[in-house]
Order: sequence, then structure tokens, then C-alpha cells
Amino acid sequence: MEKLYTYNYYDTHAHYDDERYDSDRNEIIQSVYSRGCKKIINIGCTLERSEKSLELSKKYDFVYYTVGIHPSDVVNTPDNYLEKLRELSGYPKCVGVGEIGLDYTVFEGEKPDKVRQERFFREQLALARELSLPVVIHSRDAAEDTLRILRDEMKKGEFRGVMHCYSYSAEVAKTVLALGLHISFTGVITFKNARKTLESLSAVPIDRLLTETDCPYMSPEPERGKRNDSGKIPYIIAKMTEIYNLSPKEIADRTMENAERLFKFM
Repeated sequence: MEKLYTYNYYDTHAHYDDERYDSDRNEIIQSVYSRGCKKIINIGCTLERSEKSLELSKKYDFVYYTVGIHPSDVVNTPDNYLEKLRELSGYPKCVGVGEIGLDYTVFEGEKPDKVRQERFFREQLALARELSLPVVIHSRDAAEDTLRILRDEMKKGEFRGVMHCYSYSAEVAKTVLALGLHISFTGVITFKNARKTLESLSAVPIDRLLTETDCPYMSPEPERGKRNDSGKIPYIIAKMTEIYNLSPKEIADRTMENAERLFKFM
């Protein structure tokens, strides 16, 4: 495999505010920059983590941030949350609203509050339209409702965005693309059981593709199971070369162009 850091690339979805980086956060962030990751978007999941993402963007020139409430966190979020998100989005390095969406996974026997998730999803889509920011969409075990809401909300006014950590079928991907959205993939595409995800990847044109880690999660092969970081993006790009018949640098260049166009970095 080509030496990992012989070209530059972006990580459009990271969580460096996560406690798994508490012991060496600065060292890791500085390290991934030296290994070729020239822009990172740290993603907001709660009010507190959106604020931490803002602070990271102030500390590092190449780190940007989004604000948002993850669907799994809507039950713990006060009803007046939009005012705080609006306030946190006021710094120039805010490049999106997210991650927002639906997550119907049953965790430890606790069923998701689908009604509250939909309300928060729609409210934050409206906030993105208001702020003229793209959305970062999280959707797990909820494809039908996600597409229904996106179609409905597009009728109220178009918005830009990305379906992150894509895990649905190629047919769903075609619908997502028809709505004008981008799609991003994590290290999952490098897993041995990733046939369905690779089929979905093959349905995405290169001008709608983004690279992400979702770190500290989703570490690609051969690092699967370990803490992830942005420096592992080249493993993902290497797998993408099999689909697009382009060199790693060509894929990195195209996905960076896509990210620049979508997120409009300052």
C-alpha cells in the first residue's frame, strides 16, 4: 500500500471531544495534521459537545465544527435547545448543523422515542435552512422515515447536506442522491463483511463522495477494534480506489473539492 501520508485529505466527521482522547487529545490532533489530514470537522451531538467542538475549532486552525443534537440524545435535551444551538453556531468556523436525524436502534432494551426524534430532526433541518448551513444526517435502522422527512422538508425549502456513515442499500443511496445530498463512508467499507456497503459506494458518483472516520469509532482494517483517528483515512481511500479506478491522490483531491463545495470552509 502507498505510504499513508504522501497526499492530503480531509476528515469530514470526527469526535475529538470524546473522552477516549482525554489523555492525548492535543498530540493526536497535531499528529493527524502532520500525516496529511488538513481539515477536520468535529461534529456536535449534544449541547455540551457542540460547545466543546466550537472550542476545538478555536484552538486549531484546521479544525471546524458543527452544532446539533444526535437523535439518541433528544430525550436528554431541553425543549428550548434551538436557542443555544443558534448561539453556538455564531462563530465563523461553524460549517453545519449535525449530527441530526433518526436512530431506531433498541439499546439495552430502551426503545427510541420516535416522535421526539422526528420533531428534533425537523426543527434542526429548519434551523439549517435559517442559517444557510448544510446538515450532517445520522440515520440508523430508520431509512423509510428518514427519506419521508427529507422529502417533506425539501418541499419547504432546499438544503445541502450529507448522509454520514452510510449503511443502507444502493437503492436508498440513489434516493438520497436524488435529493441532492452527499454521502460519506467510514472504515466499514474495509471490513470483510462490507459487501452491501461496497455496493452502495459503487452507486455514489465521485462528485458526491466524502471521506470520514467517525473517530474514535469505525476504525478501518487493519486497525479494526482500535481507537480510530483521522490519520487512518488513507485506508478508506485505498478501498475506494477499487471502486472508482482512480489513484488514492485523485480520490483524495476530488473528495476534498466536494467538502470545500459543501461546507464552504472559511
